[in-house]
Amino acid sequence: MIDRSCPGVVEPILELLDGKWTLLLLFELLNGTKRFGELRRRLQPISPKTLTDRLRLLEEKGLVTRTLYPGVPLHVEYEFTESGKALQPIFEAMWNWTQEHGAYLKKDTNDSSHGA
Repeated sequence: MIDRSCPGVVEPILELLDGKWTLLLLFELLNGTKRFGELRRRLQPISPKTLTDRLRLLEEKGLVTRTLYPGVPLHVEYEFTESGKALQPIFEAMWNWTQEHGAYLKKDTNDSSHGA
């Protein structure tokens, strides 16, 4: 049973995950450290500004670290913090639910025969 205060308690993470591209970005980082350009290619057609904004927000929230490697060419890598890595069970739960119960999601949304 979930505590009745749960919606208020989880609201901050739900708001963070609700941002366009955020879930896909986090999913990419689950597979390890990524460079900015690699993330941009994997998340096409995300704009560089949007990717930068999302990465900065995730960094501010303590989910992602940004490491700058000086030199020519300069490059930046992003990876999960321990807090960010702790999101993995959420992604696993979404994957498992989709595999077990999500077949109807691929059908026409007007089809009400998917049951409750």
